[in-house]
Amino acid sequence: ALDSTILEDAVARQDTVTQLVAQIRRVGREIPGADVLVSALTGHDYAKPGKPDIAWDDRAARDDLVSALVTDALSLLAGIDPTVLTDAQQETVALLALVAGQDVEPADGSHETEGRWKIARRVAPDRVISTVDPDARHAHKSRQKKVDGFKSHIIIEPDTGLVTAAILTKAAGLANSDAARGMELVTKDTSIGAQNVDVLGDSAYGSGELLAAITAAGHTAIIKPPPLGRAIPGGFTVDDFTIDETTNTVTCPAGQTRPLSAAGRASFGSSCATCPLMKQCTTAKSGKKMLLREHDAIRREHRVRAQDPLFQADYRQHRPMVERSIAWMTRKSRRRSARRRRAARKCCSVSMTPYAGSTVSGLRIRSSKPIIDNTGRWLNAPSPG
Repeated sequence: ALDSTILEDAVARQDTVTQLVAQIRRVGREIPGADVLVSALTGHDYAKPGKPDIAWDDRAARDDLVSALVTDALSLLAGIDPTVLTDAQQETVALLALVAGQDVEPADGSHETEGRWKIARRVAPDRVISTVDPDARHAHKSRQKKVDGFKSHIIIEPDTGLVTAAILTKAAGLANSDAARGMELVTKDTSIGAQNVDVLGDSAYGSGELLAAITAAGHTAIIKPPPLGRAIPGGFTVDDFTIDETTNTVTCPAGQTRPLSAAGRASFGSSCATCPLMKQCTTAKSGKKMLLREHDAIRREHRVRAQDPLFQADYRQHRPMVERSIAWMTRKSRRRSARRRRAARKCCSVSMTPYAGSTVSGLRIRSSKPIIDNTGRWLNAPSPG
């Protein structure tokens, strides 16, 4: 069974000014000869501790400071030859380049070459929130609660709750989504071996890519399908349209058939204007349009299979254990926070935490949940009586 949880970081979130000042100072300390370049910068006295002394309630003063700091950062970067640096030094310089650009845009009426900048009215998709821990990211535990930290992905044995593999990633980004990391966990789980197993997960793991990968590996996906969107509340979904892969066409609930383009697009156009079912289908004046994405057939087949009572019984019986494993991993005595900085260094400690926590709980129930290998040999002896 697959699941994930957010682990809070151990560092404070930094604003744009703090990140720029801190990273310019760091480059001056760690890069040979950069201290001379930093001393010549005019946007701020970087030898002076703390944040710049300005009227922080004055928006114009803040904008001028940000513009000066970004200009300083770009000047410093222009004076450094990255080809002579070590890997660690290159990372330091690259981080300065990142924080100098992620939160700003050219000021009104200026151009990038003019050197005037302002805070952008948007948040970068993969924004670094601290130069102390560049791997930490903004995350949402729920729609209401925002946290900063990492995402811990785990796979467990669904009867005992034993964690058999774990991965720690940044908390944001499509590459770190549950579905993107799901097959990596299945592959990393050495307890599976050559067996074909049921892979359980909630709707976050219902992507077509993951379903296809699980099927290609010979496993069975017991994954809750994501809910289908409706253009009109109570109206039709994509499952009300019939896809014919032989003729490469799509037929709507009213019986109108249209060809699918090579990109998987279809348009019903003017035929929708006089259709009695239009109010259940679309609000578009130009008529219903459809886009079938890759693995659409696999997702459709999976949604049909998920309606089987046996599928639903397996899901209800076996998937909830992974939530208990996460509860063991993040219980108050262990804290829901990563104990080390940077994801690469945390991987060991976070991976071992669920092993330790769930092993104890798994052993407590071994009398009723014995673990047996493929040859029938007991891997843990049952409790007497």
